[in-house]
Amino acid sequence: MGNEVLLPDDNFMKRLCPFRHIREGVVEKCSTDAHELSVRLANLRDVEEIGELQQLAISVLQKGYLTPEQIEASRLSMGLDTQLIEDQTYFCVIEGGNRIVGCGGWSFRETLYGNNDSADRSARRLDPATERARIRAMYTHPDHTKKGIGRLILQASETAATQAGFKALEMAATEAGKPFYTRCGYTVEKAFFNEKGDVPVPLYTMVKTF
Repeated sequence: MGNEVLLPDDNFMKRLCPFRHIREGVVEKCSTDAHELSVRLANLRDVEEIGELQQLAISVLQKGYLTPEQIEASRLSMGLDTQLIEDQTYFCVIEGGNRIVGCGGWSFRETLYGNNDSADRSARRLDPATERARIRAMYTHPDHTKKGIGRLILQASETAATQAGFKALEMAATEAGKPFYTRCGYTVEKAFFNEKGDVPVPLYTMVKTF
């Protein structure tokens, strides 16, 4: 448990990512207005760029929802969890050439939210018959909002999770993210505070059943 990484076997991996062409590194493309987007699985070479995007999104997109003190406190539990990349359940969205403009994914692990430095991460596999998969670490570059990036990642994650046998998903949504997830069919199960920083940060357990 803890920070231990337990990698799935190949057969389990094939069920986790039903997009065979994405698994093998060929992108899935779609167009939204004048923007051509492509989605692919993230890999460890993307870590630096993903981390920079996430920190920028935390700084910019939470303004108006959280105080500056809450934004800083939220960094302790937001950001990059490379276990998602190693599990091949984390996606990048590319616009144009090769610039990452969004990232996010899902997880079959017990951890609901957190980053590489979170001490309470758990690598326990969830039981699709009785437990809910997680939606994890959804971020869009502040210069690329309103382009369908979040919906593209969420759709890929929901499809992969349901084809892996899960009938429901849950997440820890931020104040900034809650309106978007509500539009996507998620409902608030409970509100709580992350109190790991200097000030409490509001979060919401949001769920969706298929």
